Amino acid sequence: MANFYAINLSKMIGAEVLLECLKKEGVEVIFGYPGGVVLPFYDKLNQQKDIRHILVRHEQAAAMAADGYSRCSDKTGVCLATSGPGATNLVTGIANAFLDSIPMVVITGQVSSFAIGTDAFQEVDIFGICTPITKQCYQVLDANDLPRIIKEAFHIAKNGRPGPVLIDIPKNIFEQKVENFKYPKKVDLPGYKPIREGNPGQIEKAHNLIKKSKKPVVLAGHGIVLGNAEKEFIEFAEKLQAPVISTLLAMDILPKSHDLNFGMLGMHGELAANLAVHNSDLVIGIGLRFDDRVLGRADEFAPNAKVIHIDIDRAEIGKNRIVDVPIVGDTKLVIPELLKNFATKDHSSWLKQLKSWNDEKETKLKAKIREYTHLSAGDVIKKISDITKGEAVVSADVGQNQMWTACRYEFKTPKNHISSGGLGTMGFSVPSAMGAKVARPKDTVLAICGDGGFQMNMQELMTLIQDDIQVKIVILNNGFLGMVRQWQELFYNKNYSYTPLIGPDFTKLAESFGVKAYKAETMEELEKNFKACLKHNGPTLLEVRTEAEENVFPMVSPGSTLKETRIN
Repeated sequence: MANFYAINLSKMIGAEVLLECLKKEGVEVIFGYPGGVVLPFYDKLNQQKDIRHILVRHEQAAAMAADGYSRCSDKTGVCLATSGPGATNLVTGIANAFLDSIPMVVITGQVSSFAIGTDAFQEVDIFGICTPITKQCYQVLDANDLPRIIKEAFHIAKNGRPGPVLIDIPKNIFEQKVENFKYPKKVDLPGYKPIREGNPGQIEKAHNLIKKSKKPVVLAGHGIVLGNAEKEFIEFAEKLQAPVISTLLAMDILPKSHDLNFGMLGMHGELAANLAVHNSDLVIGIGLRFDDRVLGRADEFAPNAKVIHIDIDRAEIGKNRIVDVPIVGDTKLVIPELLKNFATKDHSSWLKQLKSWNDEKETKLKAKIREYTHLSAGDVIKKISDITKGEAVVSADVGQNQMWTACRYEFKTPKNHISSGGLGTMGFSVPSAMGAKVARPKDTVLAICGDGGFQMNMQELMTLIQDDIQVKIVILNNGFLGMVRQWQELFYNKNYSYTPLIGPDFTKLAESFGVKAYKAETMEELEKNFKACLKHNGPTLLEVRTEAEENVFPMVSPGSTLKETRIN
């Protein structure tokens, strides 16, 4: 039985088996909320000290905290909830992790197996609900299967294209006696063998296209970060000497100051980035899915370019954009193969063209400077970036604050930018920042929120206090659901239908939770009070009053092409 770790524990119950399995997987923390059917597990959890439990105030926050925990580390986040509403409250966080390919193990309680299908109290088919938004779902019907299932779940969540895995456990399984507990050393899944090494023939075709290209662009996607291939990617980009253009979730791959970094692509991408893709003759897409926010009008995306697409998920290649050279594989293994026998290229004239587009944008912006009554949110983010020297872990919420954070915060280090990309989940920033701070307790962790997004999960201030999680929260308060208002201004004749937003006095609210809070209405107050937030030993909140009708530009209007990027 060499394939198993044996533990000298006899007549364990399922709850103890689950706990031992999680320890074997190196789990250090669980974000959760107790309830009736999971009480056997919580009874055992409270009797050990190896695994920390963070008691959130809403199960949605447990999933989002596990998500943030995974994004900024090499660990797999774990969250736990009871059956029925506890499980369904996790769903948005699970979907968020699924669309952004975040490894996560989700454990839900279920009514006893003999009651399944009877509409028992707090019974919900969470297996059926989550099947479309997970990599794999399990429902455990025998506690003896727990070791195999836990081992498989962590393997599936992390390997290949990462994603969440659900394990649904009925109450009687938690209580079932198990003898001769054994934990498998390895996983045996003949049907799950992700392709990791790129096809040599396709790599040779890619080499040939790269050699011929005069105006290449490299599109950096989140798959590079997930594959821990940042070092290999930077070496590739610097040898190619091509502009690097990033998706939202890959904004921290290259330092903002790097000569090849031309910013974000797509709907709110930089003018030079969007024009570069439109005018390129070769697009090298690495670890991205060519989603609609990147493509603009799909039939006019890079109309004169050949496309190389590298991704570990074969289903993504050719799904949204026809490609000339598909390469299925792990970015960490494929990129070094592209570098073999690769001479440094000279694309100085092409890079000069991109810089001129950047200069053109800056000239036009300076000619149309607006006088604001309140602070510009973009300037606020830039000041925060300057004070933290671009070295903080930053979790943005969704909306205008998210775009300003991506474009104005000057990230220096990979895995420091956390953002809800595919699902666009408001309320994401505070709980995900909470998870990030637990994963990286020595680093400064910021949650950047709008006043709307903050109000969706503001109850987690109490979690920060109870568990002493020192997240620094910045609320950009413009009194609107900002991004929706922007669309109403630009496309609906300023019909601000249900987007003006009344909020509480956020500083008084925070103080009622025991969170030290500050306000800022001027740049001087911002600098002074944000530094005070960073200095304070505990979670803090800074409310910044920002301009009500400031818009995020550049922008590609719906139905437009990347070459039609507007800057105001």
